[in-house]
Amino acid sequence: MSENISRLPDTASLSRKLYYWLPPFLWMAAIFVFSTDLFSSGNTGGLVAKIFLWLFPTMSEAQLQTAHFLVRKAGHFSVYAVLALLLIRAFRAGTTVRWRWQWALYSFFIVGIYALLDEYHQSFTTSRTGSIYDSMIDLTGGACMLFVLWLLSFRKPKATESA
Repeated sequence: MSENISRLPDTASLSRKLYYWLPPFLWMAAIFVFSTDLFSSGNTGGLVAKIFLWLFPTMSEAQLQTAHFLVRKAGHFSVYAVLALLLIRAFRAGTTVRWRWQWALYSFFIVGIYALLDEYHQSFTTSRTGSIYDSMIDLTGGACMLFVLWLLSFRKPKATESA
């Protein structure tokens, strides 16, 4: 009987893993939703136009189309930058070590695979298309975040105040 009890998962360990790994998986689920027809160019254009016309009332239609294009591409970049951040956080799992190249490589690999799968998923939707160029923007966003985190790893830790 005690043999079976020792095989049960440690709930503290499971909670810790969920604490670090649930955010990247939830973010990947959000990216999946962003890849649906709900967030197609046709569905986001009106909102983007309203915001830009409120900020810049004299924008032309061509300028609005350019702004919409840039906002969508910035979305690709930033969404995958956040994914890279969440993945590094999960690999670190609260350790005091700030940076390991292995974590960065794993994160970069996951970001790249998920970016390709995301575009593949979009190729099956009715109002979206898959684009290798968007995957490159996604991967660039992840790589830029990893670069920033690498630079931040050189910062000296803040001294704790002794009370």
